[in-house]
Amino acid sequence: MGTSLDLREFLCFAIYSAGHAFNRVYKPLLEELGLTYPQYIAMVLLWERDGQTVGELGERLFLQSNTLTPLLKRLETLGYVKRSRDPVDERQVRVQLTESGRKLRANALHIPECILAASGLDDRKSKQLLAGITALRHTLENYNAE
Repeated sequence: MGTSLDLREFLCFAIYSAGHAFNRVYKPLLEELGLTYPQYIAMVLLWERDGQTVGELGERLFLQSNTLTPLLKRLETLGYVKRSRDPVDERQVRVQLTESGRKLRANALHIPECILAASGLDDRKSKQLLAGITALRHTLENYNAE
């Protein structure tokens, strides 16, 4: 892969277009929950650990607060989360699941296995690919063009 401008050889385009393909598989699954993909991944993080700050969620989701805040407001309107100022540090806003938000988890448990099945990958290959893409993201994040 030299200096070609052949789109079929762009790793970034392969990942970009795979993202769109993932979205097409996720769409009907998430419609059942009434969530968008960004809302779903925010809920997944809260199901992992409730009560995170907006800053923590933004960092883990790679989202800026101007993108994350409307997303969290929508989840609050849906009745899945409550946002409140941290009593210890008023500058921090904590996001907590409501009872409804906790119950939604049971309806989402099948989604990862549906996605894995749609991918055609077995568990081992999926983990290898995940590790490779994660390593690539870390390398790109730390790239310093001179």
